[in-house]
Amino acid sequence: MRDADVIVVGGGVVGLTTAVVCAELGCRVRVWSREPAERTTSAVAGALWWPYRIEPVMAAGDWGLRSLAVYEELAARGGLGGVRMVEGVLAGNRLDALGPWAARVAGLRAAEPGEYAGQGLWARLPLIDMPVHLAWLRERLRAAGGVLEERTVGRLAEPLAEAPVVVNCSGLGARELVRDDAVYPVRGQLVVVENPGIETWFTAADSGARETTYFFPQPGGLLLGGTAEVGAWSTEPDPAVAAAIVARCAAVRPEIAGARVLAHRVGLRPARHRVRLERDGTAEGRVLVHNYGHGGAGVTVAWGCAEEAARLAGAAS
Repeated sequence: MRDADVIVVGGGVVGLTTAVVCAELGCRVRVWSREPAERTTSAVAGALWWPYRIEPVMAAGDWGLRSLAVYEELAARGGLGGVRMVEGVLAGNRLDALGPWAARVAGLRAAEPGEYAGQGLWARLPLIDMPVHLAWLRERLRAAGGVLEERTVGRLAEPLAEAPVVVNCSGLGARELVRDDAVYPVRGQLVVVENPGIETWFTAADSGARETTYFFPQPGGLLLGGTAEVGAWSTEPDPAVAAAIVARCAAVRPEIAGARVLAHRVGLRPARHRVRLERDGTAEGRVLVHNYGHGGAGVTVAWGCAEEAARLAGAAS
């Protein structure tokens, strides 16, 4: 008798969320991950709900709205899963420049002069404490009967030999696992400082810019960013880049300039010209679903993509 109906390859936020959805639909689920969730790119994420660096835009909006509903519910339940609803400014954004999904984000409006001096939007959005959230996803999966295994996968034939359904959530690892050269890294560097009393978030992150400016108040400190370096693979923090990040954020909120630095972080976003969320017809007698390439919006679309992946896998009607 097989010991799994579904094997999910990848233990970041997309993989864990997909595993939770499948397990709660009644499937026996195993997650194979090369490293624990706290060492994945997901653990480094900011993580503000907002469709950033993800294609296709229309689908991402739908996936994101489904995820938004989940996060709003978690926040309303006392911040379950490390999710809080926090106010802030999306600098440089206009409502008429966004997709139709924006009309369904409650309270999203033009920022008033007292809130932000330039052009921007004011919003109350989910801000997720990723270490807490990833641990919560793991426990929710275990509660549904799922099993987590640290296991490096060289070929998808390995999980396909052990389960009738495999969902590939390998992120940047898909470059090697399925030889998908369309997947590439977008390097993001952050600085964590002691919060000098900032309670709202701020982001000025054009989708094509190499340098971005944002700060997110998290329980463990104020997260400052950032960068979006296409094709860069280094995971070592650059001191000069870190200093520039602090300076950009301090230009928005001067009190940041004197904040004590607590940590430096680097993550590689798994970008692609479009998310690969599809059923693969090449798995003989088995079901293979791909769910990767979410760029800078893995947290934002995690639940919407997980539900779609479960449907494609036959776990959901």
